[in-house]
Amino acid sequence: MPKDFPRSRRIAEQIQRELSDIIRLELKDPRVGMVTITDVEVSQDHAHAKVFFTRLGDDELEIEATSCALEHAAGFLRSQLARRVRLRTVPQLQFKYDASVERGVRLSQLIDAAVATDPANREKK
Repeated sequence: MPKDFPRSRRIAEQIQRELSDIIRLELKDPRVGMVTITDVEVSQDHAHAKVFFTRLGDDELEIEATSCALEHAAGFLRSQLARRVRLRTVPQLQFKYDASVERGVRLSQLIDAAVATDPANREKK
């Protein structure tokens, strides 16, 4: 079982905060839109980082365009990250779409619908 690496976790959290600011304030690509960085996973040697993001709206084409735009801007984001974070090596950034938020909303809607149609729940009111 792998050991927990608290330094890697702290680096990932710092990268998440800084990337959110850089994307919001400095990235000018209109394909990116409203992006939220949900998580960052840094490898043990700190050479690679998986950046998980969600996007407002669930259109498959828009998500793909956002993913391509972020991959295209990875060099710029990495250089801006190097200016803000003091690390010996700034990790290579790889962007992945995180669908967990959409799944959570969908499950919540299904639960609400099931509770609303439950006859035992109506009798209590």
